[in-house]
Amino acid sequence: MSGATDPDAGIRARLRQHWEASERGDLDAEHAIYAADAILDYPQSGERFEGRSKIQAQRGGHPAERHFTIRRILGGGGLWVSECVITYDGVPTYSISVMELTDGLVTHETQYFADPFPAPPGRAAPAEPIPVRDPQAG
Repeated sequence: MSGATDPDAGIRARLRQHWEASERGDLDAEHAIYAADAILDYPQSGERFEGRSKIQAQRGGHPAERHFTIRRILGGGGLWVSECVITYDGVPTYSISVMELTDGLVTHETQYFADPFPAPPGRAAPAEPIPVRDPQAG
């Protein structure tokens, strides 16, 4: 398929811009990807935020020093998943963000968070480290 274009390249780029704006602390750019009536769910805490302004307000008041590292962005059409490491005050937390998009804007996002844990010694022999991915590869 020489010369074929990626129909989802624009969305992938906008998602990358969203996470990069999160890293910079640029709240306006970070939230530009959300529809005005977007919903954000955090299943682990049972919280729902309805509307771009409420989503932005709850993130804007976060007391921790945060950093975002994109591991990969996968998806197509109206469903996208971002795998990130979010570091809060120097402590990494792994995050999966599932975003549903309509007309190029996020209408519903669900974020899951998991803390790292040490591998059990009994798995040391068959295990190998996860390779570092090129986040530009998707």
